[in-house]
Amino acid sequence: MPGPTKFEGVIPILATPFHDDESLDPASLERLIEFVAALGVSGVTLLGVLGESNRLTDAERTSLIRTAVKAAAGLPVIAGCSHTGTSATIALAREAADLGAAAVMIAPSRQPVPGDDVVFEYYARIAAKVAIPIVLQDHPASTEVHMRVPLILKIAQQIPAIACIKAEAVPSPQKILALLNGLTRPVPILTGLGGLYGFFDLERGSRGFNTGFAFPEVLLAMLERALAGDFDAAYGIYQRYLPLIVFEQQPGLAVRKEILRRRGLLSHGRVRHPGGNIDAATSLQVGKLLERSFPGQDITKPVSVILVTRSNSPPRAAGPNWP
Repeated sequence: MPGPTKFEGVIPILATPFHDDESLDPASLERLIEFVAALGVSGVTLLGVLGESNRLTDAERTSLIRTAVKAAAGLPVIAGCSHTGTSATIALAREAADLGAAAVMIAPSRQPVPGDDVVFEYYARIAAKVAIPIVLQDHPASTEVHMRVPLILKIAQQIPAIACIKAEAVPSPQKILALLNGLTRPVPILTGLGGLYGFFDLERGSRGFNTGFAFPEVLLAMLERALAGDFDAAYGIYQRYLPLIVFEQQPGLAVRKEILRRRGLLSHGRVRHPGGNIDAATSLQVGKLLERSFPGQDITKPVSVILVTRSNSPPRAAGPNWP
């Protein structure tokens, strides 16, 4: 059985690995999970936007969840189960629970006649039928649903199954603070969007990251310093790796999957059609960026995270596993 999910720390969003013929690559998924688990993450999430969930068959979803739960060996697995239909979402979430998922991540979908009441009822009906916790994903860039703060507060406060809010509506720092100020029960908020606004979200009260950035070590180190109250050090880490975060967070999945391939975690960087794959010029840029970000390091192993200090002293290593 999976361990309890803390909904804090770093919970990576996993890519779905494919072979070059676009068939599933379960061996790479197992390798990816084992690698991030050894870093000390709090859990893993699959079947999100990075997981290309909209390009998978139902049988493939089932296979991926089963593989992930086994490879995680007790580390909590969160399964993305969003669907345009409420009944279909419930079915996906119940299957995920039956397969051993510790929680489900659910976002609303755009409706012909949008309304807050419909979104609230969507979550209420799911919670009434699903026995595991729900991560409410607020990601209007993919859902085209803009949930205002009062709506999210109503959902979180009246539906106890909502155990976490994944904040991905920009400007995210302001929304995080507004949510925290309005909540009447403790519901942790996690940062997504590839960590793009990560430092600023942490300043406003985010409890960690639920995102697909290919170097969880960086996010772990930044979070450790922020939770210790050392925001200057957290900012130094953010500043040091921001070019990599920005480049990796470009629309599309090809860059991130190529970096995961170079880390030795995916056998292929294939994005399933009609998604685009990496071109030669971008691949060259990726190589140069990785050399600049981790000079002299073997990125197939856990990397040392360098802190940029504000004084004239040289940069030093930072993070939970480094002095």
